[in-house]
This record gives sequence, structure tokens and C-alpha cells, in this order.
Amino acid sequence: MLRADVLAMSAYHVPAADGFVKLDAMENPYPLPDALRDAFARRLAAVPLNRYPVPDYAALKAAIRDRFGVPAACGLILGNGSDELISLLSVATARPGAVVLSAWPSFVMYQVSAQLAGSRFVGVPLAPGFGLDRAAMLAAIEREAPALVYLSYPNNPTGACFDDGVIRDILAAAPGLVVIDEAYQPFAPRTWMPALERHPDLLVMRTVSKLGLAGLRLGFMAGAPDWIGQLDKVRPPYNVNVLTEAAALFALEHHAVFDAQAATIRAERAVLADRLARLPGVEVFASDANFLLLRVPQAPAVWQALRDRRVLVKDVGRMHASLHDCLRITVGAPQENATLLAALDEILVQRPGGSPPEGSRPGSDGAHPTTP
Repeated sequence: MLRADVLAMSAYHVPAADGFVKLDAMENPYPLPDALRDAFARRLAAVPLNRYPVPDYAALKAAIRDRFGVPAACGLILGNGSDELISLLSVATARPGAVVLSAWPSFVMYQVSAQLAGSRFVGVPLAPGFGLDRAAMLAAIEREAPALVYLSYPNNPTGACFDDGVIRDILAAAPGLVVIDEAYQPFAPRTWMPALERHPDLLVMRTVSKLGLAGLRLGFMAGAPDWIGQLDKVRPPYNVNVLTEAAALFALEHHAVFDAQAATIRAERAVLADRLARLPGVEVFASDANFLLLRVPQAPAVWQALRDRRVLVKDVGRMHASLHDCLRITVGAPQENATLLAALDEILVQRPGGSPPEGSRPGSDGAHPTTP
């Protein structure tokens, strides 16, 4: 017999994307350059698929430490994407009455994983403008005594980094672990990684997905060795497969390629934000990530009208009241961004009154997203 809460849940929905301009999943639009593909193929062909991975992943951890500036005194744990690391944290901290707390709206898997582990999830609403509400966060920490606090930095789906002073106040007040999720760090101006040695109850979580390696499903988390050692007890053995390990090592050897791609995306973000802000009725929020959050009149109908034009973006309006009429749009390659802008121009500018076409109905084909 399945649990009642599982029966009541909806599965995480990922719409089909064949034939679409895909701007709904915060992916790097640039593939591995042709000049590296032959060497990459040879590296993977040499992987001994008949053997289990080396259980400590020493070579990959060393490369991650070097590439991402993990302090030498910190422990490091790898996961099958950051989703698995969130699951490990949920399992390790779950007990009767345990609370997981996050500024909200934020990454939906904080809530899903906490609830599946049996913890109670508390989301603290963001302040107007989508910053941290210092007073509300500190009051919730005092009231709930959370075992785990998540801060997405930059925040998904709102896009900007939270105020560092408020984060320091949260670190001082929290009785348990504070996890700063830096999934979008390649596009952000700063990081909390160097602060790990000053904050023993802080963990910094990263993924290589947004850097341009979403298909690898590799995440990592750094923090005090004692905390990482405890979390390693609940990590499944061999959770990172040998092909992922080899591919990640190859990519980190050529990290300059991905750094250049990230720089291009940051430049395109500024251009796209400016063009979107010129459209009638569109409000674009500041972003330190590889996506933009915008508020647009009749967003669900605009989402459907874009989909009808084979452009996928994310309607996040159902996630939280503060996101009413908001869409989240990945920064794509220049031609993808041009296609998006042309479609929005047709929908918002060329239609009488700037309204979406009549008959555009959200969810008309059952594909309207319910989670970010």
C-alpha cells in the first residue's frame, strides 16, 4: 500500500521539447565544441564499464576542489545531481518534529524532499522585490528551530542573489545546518565557498548542470568534514557512475571552454533583459543567474501563445501568490533569444491592445506546468 501523501502528489512534469526552442530549464544552450568531441569520445571509450566506480572518487574530487575553489580543510561529497544531495540532507535530518525551512518561493525540491522524508517544510515568504525578509526569516528560525535551512543563491525562480548581511544573520541564528545552493554560480558575481571555514554549520552546494553539463547529473557539496562524514553515511554506494566521472574529469580539464560560454550567457542576459523590458506591460526582475523572471499581462495565455509558436518557457505563476503573472525564461543562444523576442512582439505588440490571441488557453493540451 502506497503512502497517502505519495498518492496525493503530482509527478514532476517535464514537457516534450522536440522541435521547440527550449527556454524552460535553465540549460546552457552551447554544446561541447567540435574540436573536443573526438578526444571526449576516446576518453569515454576507454572507461572500464565492467567495473564499479572507485568508491572515494578521489581524482574527481581533487579536480572539483581545484576548479571551484573548495577550501582545503573542507569535506566534499558528490551526488547524482544536486537533487540527490538534497535528498541525502532530508534523510539525514529527518526525525519526529523536524523542520526544514527555506525562503519562499524557491527550488521546489527542498519542499518535496523534506516532505517525503517525513519532515515538516516551512516556506518563509520573500520580501517585496524578492529579497530576503530579515525579520520574517529570523522569527521563523526562532519559532521553528529548523534542522535545515536552504538559501538558493541566486534564487530560483526569482534570479537574484540574496543580501549577504541577512545571510550572515541567518547563519548566526540557525540552530542547525544552513545550505547555500549555488546552482547558478557560474553566472553570479560572488560565492559563499570561501566562507566555509568561518561558518562550521554552513554547507555550499553546487552542480555542473548549469555550467553546461546538465546531462551528466553531477552535484557536489562542501562543508566541515564532520558534517560531510555524517552525510556520507546515507549516500548510496557508487552513486556517481563511471561515465559521469570520466566525462566530468574531461570537462574540468577544459573548464576554460565552459567559462567562456558562461561569459557569453551573462552578456546575452543583459541584452535580453533590455529587449524584454521594452515590450509593453513587461516587468523584468534583476538576475544573477542564466534566466530572467518577468511579469507580463495574462502570463498563462502568453505562455500558451509562445508554446503555440514552438517556444517553451516556464509559467511559475502557480507556485506562489507573489509570482502571479510571472514567466521564467532561460537565456538562450542569440538566435533562440531572437526567436523568443519575435514571438513576444507578435503576441504583445502586434495584437490589438497588446493582448494574447483569443483562444490561447493555458493547459489546453494538458502540458501546463504546475512546478518550477
